[in-house]
Amino acid sequence: MKIFDATLSQLERSLDVRLLRHNLLAANAANVDTPGFRPKDLDFTAAMVSVENRSRDGDTLEAVSTAPGHMEIGVPIGSASAQDAELSPKDLPVVDIPSSNASLDGNTVDLDRTMVAMAENALQYGASARAAASKLAILKYVASDGS
Repeated sequence: MKIFDATLSQLERSLDVRLLRHNLLAANAANVDTPGFRPKDLDFTAAMVSVENRSRDGDTLEAVSTAPGHMEIGVPIGSASAQDAELSPKDLPVVDIPSSNASLDGNTVDLDRTMVAMAENALQYGASARAAASKLAILKYVASDGS
């Protein structure tokens, strides 16, 4: 019997990638007046695949049964990999945002598009956080014997 299923792990990775994307978009907005600045974004789908592959390559802890009534053995119960501890944009597929509207100083940040992307990312982050909270609330309910 698995306590934490793949959905909760996927939501955790999604939250991490969304946070990194937010930081990149915020850097774009902060550099709107920096001469020659080229905005960057994170390819979310490719980043999720990359993070999934990293976590799959990591070591996992395995449950050990010491009595017949214990949970089944051989089920991964968490990741012990130091790789999963921190993600950085250098580890993920960061792409340049193409733009045909460069200002006279060579800056290609479109503040309106950046703010829309930040709002969309924030909504998706919130949805993932609510889904994770719901999964954890179910576990809390079960652990408290339904009270």
